[in-house]
Amino acid sequence: MSAFFRKRNLRYPLLALLALGMAAVILISLWSEWGAGIFAILYGAAITSAWVLEKRNYEETEKHIETLSYRMKKVGEEALLEMPIGILLVNENQQIEWANPYITSALDYETLIGESVYSLTEEFNQLVKSAESNEMVMSLGGRKYRVYYRADDRLFYLFDITEQVEIETLYHADRTVIGILFIDNYDELSQGMDDQVRSNLNSLVTSLINRWGTDNGIFVKRISSDRFMAVFNESILKQLEETKFTVLDDIREVTAKDNMALTLSIGVGAGSASLIELGAMAQSGLDLVLGRGGDQVAIKHPSGKVKFYGGKTNPVEKRTRVRARVISHALRDLIQESDQVFVMGHKMPDMDSIGAAVGVAKMAEMNRVKGRIVIDFDEYDRSVMRLMEEIESDPDLFERFITPEEALSEMTEHSLLVVVDTHKPSMVIDERLLQRMERVVLIDHHRRGEEFITNTMLVYMEPYASSTAELVTELIEYQPKHEKLTMLEATAMLAGIIVDTKSFTLRTGARTFEAASYLRSNGADTVLVQRLLKEDLETYIERAKIVQSVEFVGDGIAIAKGEPGRIYSPVLIAQTADILLTMKDVNASFVIAERTEGGVGISARSLGEVNVQVVMENLGGGGHLTNAATQMPDASLEEAVGQLKTVLTENDRGGSEE
Repeated sequence: MSAFFRKRNLRYPLLALLALGMAAVILISLWSEWGAGIFAILYGAAITSAWVLEKRNYEETEKHIETLSYRMKKVGEEALLEMPIGILLVNENQQIEWANPYITSALDYETLIGESVYSLTEEFNQLVKSAESNEMVMSLGGRKYRVYYRADDRLFYLFDITEQVEIETLYHADRTVIGILFIDNYDELSQGMDDQVRSNLNSLVTSLINRWGTDNGIFVKRISSDRFMAVFNESILKQLEETKFTVLDDIREVTAKDNMALTLSIGVGAGSASLIELGAMAQSGLDLVLGRGGDQVAIKHPSGKVKFYGGKTNPVEKRTRVRARVISHALRDLIQESDQVFVMGHKMPDMDSIGAAVGVAKMAEMNRVKGRIVIDFDEYDRSVMRLMEEIESDPDLFERFITPEEALSEMTEHSLLVVVDTHKPSMVIDERLLQRMERVVLIDHHRRGEEFITNTMLVYMEPYASSTAELVTELIEYQPKHEKLTMLEATAMLAGIIVDTKSFTLRTGARTFEAASYLRSNGADTVLVQRLLKEDLETYIERAKIVQSVEFVGDGIAIAKGEPGRIYSPVLIAQTADILLTMKDVNASFVIAERTEGGVGISARSLGEVNVQVVMENLGGGGHLTNAATQMPDASLEEAVGQLKTVLTENDRGGSEE
């Protein structure tokens, strides 16, 4: 009994109760012996009954606990052996010491014991070595598993999520995508047409786009003379990407047969459940495409990633100069509202950058406002060095050139900053000026990339133009004629046009010759330009050595590289790429060499069949369809060659991504 009381933890309460009962018997016996005897018998019976009841409850409780313990043990064993969760226990060498039957049968093994988890999939290695996460989705035996790893116990839990992944895939594939289609040069072509020809053109374009929509399951609606709206889903978008948006080629080729030469630009918004956000991304993508010259597709996602397709043709030159006049007048008003104008080009400025800057500074002078050109006197190539030597001989012109530090000290809140020949903040001579100035104007002729100078008051980007100097020359023609261009100013601008067009052989339109004619009539010296562009024998030999290393990748794609450990100037690399392009059977050339500031630089040139701009954008650079470049500060020469070949292979299969 005492043991029972100890087990139930009731020993002391019952003893106390027994003591109280004996005390009661003694007290009652003082008055009546018979009464004390009867009370003692009744009290003893009550105590006995309580003890019997407590013992029965204890035995039942003990039996229940034993049954529950057995059931819990059985459930635990069944969970390990029969529940649809894979469990792998491994040793320190990641060899399986125990696996539950579920995962063994799911992977179609007789036994997994002794196998290395790495033999199942190399993703286990990534999970074990990952310091950021203890879970990963893996593919095993044709199914998808979410795998959790407990490093302390060297234990893997595998949850089958195949159905969940399939549902997610179906959900993503069925998400809405919005596209905006724009006929690039519809207005220019239709202006001179009579009503019947214009109606035929409308019918042709509408039928081509509607057929494309019907063939691909896309809802297409014409919303204006040159604009269409398209609604489809992400599974259809994937199919369009695989076929590289053949509608671009269809529109171009069919209309070319009728001497109309229309091109199509498409902005696509995808990856969001919000229709408002999809529409905004589609319009933003279209703006980006138009800034790159049109005839392309830009697919934008909420993450900011942009994928491009197309861009196989040179930008179409506009036939009207109305935009140039409007921009010139707007720039004139901004200049006149400023206390002074600062002009800044890109790092390692070339002839086009310097020539355009000289032209903008002249525009400020024409409006009786002080113009200053920001330049790093320690960073420019040999041809620009010769030009700067000529400029130094003209004190009035040379005093306009200042360093970034001087510009920072002189600028005020009423000053105007004009950025020329680049639209990327990372490429300007000094980003501090962009951060300080609230009044910024951008003039550039490159196709627009995702990196872009924001918060500008005026943007003049025309990818059809040969050079920024050409654009600035057209703007000067509509400025007040208080001051005329000097011979050296006109020569600097003409040199920029000649360098960027390779002496009027590439990206040269009618307006290029008009700009050159205007500069020539203002005293530009072509003999001086040729003298500025002359090269020495040592440079010629260095280029020839690089050309000797050429290798062909694919059809007509030439890659040459400089000697390891030897530093080459960007101009030399670019000139070598130009020379390679003149060789027989070369459609695109890429020249790779180490740079002065470290890392590797790549210059790319093309005759138009290969979009080198897209290739360079994949490597962090940019440029034109036929003229582009990039810098890879953290890559070696061999790594750069390998990455270039990979991008060329991927570009041949599909689009480009930024």
